[in-house]
Amino acid sequence: MTILNRRKALAGGASALAVAGMSAHAQSVTRLKIQTAVPSASIYFDLMKRFADRVDKMSGGRIKMDILPDGAVVNAFEILDAVDKGVVDGGFAWTHYWSGKNTAAALFSNPAAGAGTGMDQMSHMAWLMQGGGNALYEKLYAQGFKVNIKPFMMQPMGPDPFGWFKTPIASIADMKKLKYRSPPGLTGEIFKEMGINAVAMPGGEIVPAAQRGVIDAAEWIGPADDMLLGFQNVFKHYYLQGLHQSTDVGEFLLNKTIWDKLPPDLKAVVEGAVMATIAETYTFNVQRNAVALDKLKKEHKVIVHDTPREFFTVFMKATAVVYDREAARNPLFAEVLASQRQFAVLVVPYWTKINGLFYNLGVDSPND
Repeated sequence: MTILNRRKALAGGASALAVAGMSAHAQSVTRLKIQTAVPSASIYFDLMKRFADRVDKMSGGRIKMDILPDGAVVNAFEILDAVDKGVVDGGFAWTHYWSGKNTAAALFSNPAAGAGTGMDQMSHMAWLMQGGGNALYEKLYAQGFKVNIKPFMMQPMGPDPFGWFKTPIASIADMKKLKYRSPPGLTGEIFKEMGINAVAMPGGEIVPAAQRGVIDAAEWIGPADDMLLGFQNVFKHYYLQGLHQSTDVGEFLLNKTIWDKLPPDLKAVVEGAVMATIAETYTFNVQRNAVALDKLKKEHKVIVHDTPREFFTVFMKATAVVYDREAARNPLFAEVLASQRQFAVLVVPYWTKINGLFYNLGVDSPND
């Protein structure tokens, strides 16, 4: 090859690389409108913004998400239908919000008392990822809800405290005198089985409802998020231990038509970003909630209590009644519950036993 021909070949190669580079930069950008079920002040809204930023960077700018707070387009309880119909491209909420479509939903985002099995947040996530739970989760959306949605379990934020009260309680009898904001779906049914007047409402409505005297007590998520929403301004008694959401997992929903059109590399980006957000949520939760609880006690004079022991026994009995009743009339609920119970038989003895070491160290009481 002559020097001239070599130069032409090199120039041609450089041109090809330049064109390829231009082509790569000119690739279409997928822009997604994501409606969340939380106010913009929520730490879980912040985590969704971080998720969107992670997807943006990992995709090289090929996927951009606009994260919207509760009510920006639709009400929190309308997100599922909005994503299904393409009113919004995606959503963030909790599966139990859709319990009206299929009661099995409650077993994925917040199985009460670990579905009565003793599974905690970590073992529940293990069931989802290693014990067949995710396949059942997708079955719930495809066959139980019959919606055009690709779901992802993404924010493990439990366990959630029992909640906030205007006056202290010492027994279930005290609870029965109050109107208590609880999660929607079967968890609310469990409280009703206990004789408690439980009502559901989105997080952003809780404090205004308490200020108007519509409710006397409420639970939401945890110290950090609750403080940002102003719970400490209307309630001064906070009970930490709760079984109603010993597991609590937020979900990311994406319209399946959009998901199916994504190339394999971008699907891998979304899946990788979801896994990263799961890890971040665990660490984020521990630190933020610890700082918030300390601030609630020291600056806002919130009194932190242990939940009355009677509550746990009564709650477990009510959970068994509600879940067994539901399993008898809903085959999908029965299938999911059986899977969780089978997994728990294997995992709970090991996981509970090995974590017992922490209970032998000795800790201060909540207000010490």
